Amino acid sequence: MSVPRLVYDDDCGFCTFCVSHALELGEFEAVGFSDLDDDLRARLPDDYEECMHLVTDSRVYSCGEALEQVAKRTGAAGWWLTAAAKALPRYPEAREKLYRWAADRRGLWGSFVRRESLPE
Repeated sequence: MSVPRLVYDDDCGFCTFCVSHALELGEFEAVGFSDLDDDLRARLPDDYEECMHLVTDSRVYSCGEALEQVAKRTGAAGWWLTAAAKALPRYPEAREKLYRWAADRRGLWGSFVRRESLPE
């Protein structure tokens, strides 16, 4: 597996929208929770359905760290803010709190932007 796998909640229209955008910007293999095979599921944390994951050959990034890695690998706008923020004390905790805050409001974000499936 040389192309990183972006594992996400494929029942969430907002999540699918975000993954679709990531696929436009970078090279990932999108894998919805409903399509996980046993090998990939074994690499994920037990509570994998709580957030997104980026799975590479050597590592699994989860939640805010996964989003940060996707932004870095796509050159998404705002990556420079993340790079600068890493120097701040307690950055990892703040990153995860911000991710959780946004993830807990997926239904709200989905009322603005959503996709039912990824483009073929």
